[in-house]
Amino acid sequence: MKKKYLRLVLISGLIILFDQVTKAIILNTMPLYQSVSVIPNFFDITHIHNMGGAFGVFAGQSLGVRKILFLFMSSVAICVIVCFYHKTPRTHPLLGDSFALILGGAAGNLIDRFRMGEVVDFLDFYIGGWHWPAFNVADAAISTGVGIFLIHMLFNKMPENNE
Repeated sequence: MKKKYLRLVLISGLIILFDQVTKAIILNTMPLYQSVSVIPNFFDITHIHNMGGAFGVFAGQSLGVRKILFLFMSSVAICVIVCFYHKTPRTHPLLGDSFALILGGAAGNLIDRFRMGEVVDFLDFYIGGWHWPAFNVADAAISTGVGIFLIHMLFNKMPENNE
């Protein structure tokens, strides 16, 4: 059982570390709104801050309201993720890894919200005038984890008894 939780800590911890290191690099090397083309007409590193949630939701609320709201939502999400992880049988390690990715991403963005009241985003993908909202390593981990979880739920059957 300890090995299962060690895996959760290692994966989520690596996500948090990589997320915070990349954000620190952006904060220390690029002025806000500066953009550097990596793959012309497709991918830039662009330093922006997101005061809201996903896609800027709640960005118009005051800092105090946002902090309370995101603390509550993140705390509930983290508890649910840990509960799901606990109930995931050892026969489904990829499903457990998806929860670890989500946990690490949620914690990485939560750290930003407490430190600065907003999240640092910098990965900017686009084609012509069509831009995907900028995101960060934590967002990518959450999206990947949710994607793995959804694929698992659609194509795999878990046993009724998870013992």
